[in-house]
Amino acid sequence: MVKVGEYEVPEGLYFSVDYAWIKVEGEKVRMGITDYAQKQLREIVYAELPEEGTEINQNDPYGTLESVKAVSDLISALSGTIEEVNEEIKSNPELLNEDPYESGWLIVIRPSNLDEEIKDLMNFDKAVEWHKNQD
Repeated sequence: MVKVGEYEVPEGLYFSVDYAWIKVEGEKVRMGITDYAQKQLREIVYAELPEEGTEINQNDPYGTLESVKAVSDLISALSGTIEEVNEEIKSNPELLNEDPYESGWLIVIRPSNLDEEIKDLMNFDKAVEWHKNQD
């Protein structure tokens, strides 16, 4: 994990310009929002997440987060089928502010086109550079 300014960027993840992170876990992918995103939103008070079994597409919205500041779409970093939803986020959305990379994950998907779509994401080194250019 490195800090770029006030933002944490963990190693071993991929990142989208839509403030999502993904972690490849075998044939599945865990997805959440970045530290940068949660700090921009500030206090997250509500999360609307899809149901298991929902098909999602890369670069399309799949849910929303509501903060005291705004309502923001969650944009999918990859296409696939949702296999697991972090139900804890629905009752404790503040986990996204407290721990966005561990207990604050949002969904687990079975990607439908991982090898191609992952090319559109930033690896750790590119994400560090991207974070340096924010703000």
